[in-house]
Amino acid sequence: MIQATPKSLANNAAILLFTVGLAAIAIAWGYQIIGGFVPCELCLEQRVPYYVGLPLTLAGLFLSLENKLGAAALLFCAVTVIFAYGSGLGLYQAGAEWGFWLGPNGCGGSSGGPDSAADMLSALQSTRLVSCTEASWRFLGLSFAGWNAVVSGGLAVLGLVAALLLRRSGKMVAA
Repeated sequence: MIQATPKSLANNAAILLFTVGLAAIAIAWGYQIIGGFVPCELCLEQRVPYYVGLPLTLAGLFLSLENKLGAAALLFCAVTVIFAYGSGLGLYQAGAEWGFWLGPNGCGGSSGGPDSAADMLSALQSTRLVSCTEASWRFLGLSFAGWNAVVSGGLAVLGLVAALLLRRSGKMVAA
C-alpha cells in the first residue's frame, strides 16, 4: 500500500489548484468568445490573479518536485494571497450587483471622448457598455463574480494547504 506523505499531498493540492484554476479561466474566456458575454472592467481585473497565480502554482510544484520545499511553500503562500485577493474582488462585485454597496465609479464607461458628433454616433452604435453592478448571468443565485469569489476562495485554500503541508514535510526532513 502506498503511503501518502505531506509532500505528495501538497503536490496533489497544487495539481488540483492548477487544474481548477485553469478550468475557471478557460470557462471565463469561453463565455466571452463563444457565448458572447462582454466582460466589464472589474471582470477583466478578476482574471489577473489567474494569470499570475497559475504560473506561480506551476513554479511551486516544480520546486517541490526538486525538493526545494521552503521556496515552494513561499510560492504557495504568495498564490494563497493572490487568489484571496481575487476572491475579494469577486465578493466586492457580487455585493455591488446585489446592491449591498456601491460599485466602482465609471465601470462600463469609455476611456476617451469622440472627436466629433459623427464619431460619437458611430461609437454608440458599435460599443456595448457593460456595467460592473448588473449581473449579466446567474446560476444558482450567483453571478460570474459570485462564482469567481467561490472558486478563487477555494484556490486560496488549496494554496494554503499546499504551503502548510510542504512546511510540515520540510520539518520532517530536517528532523
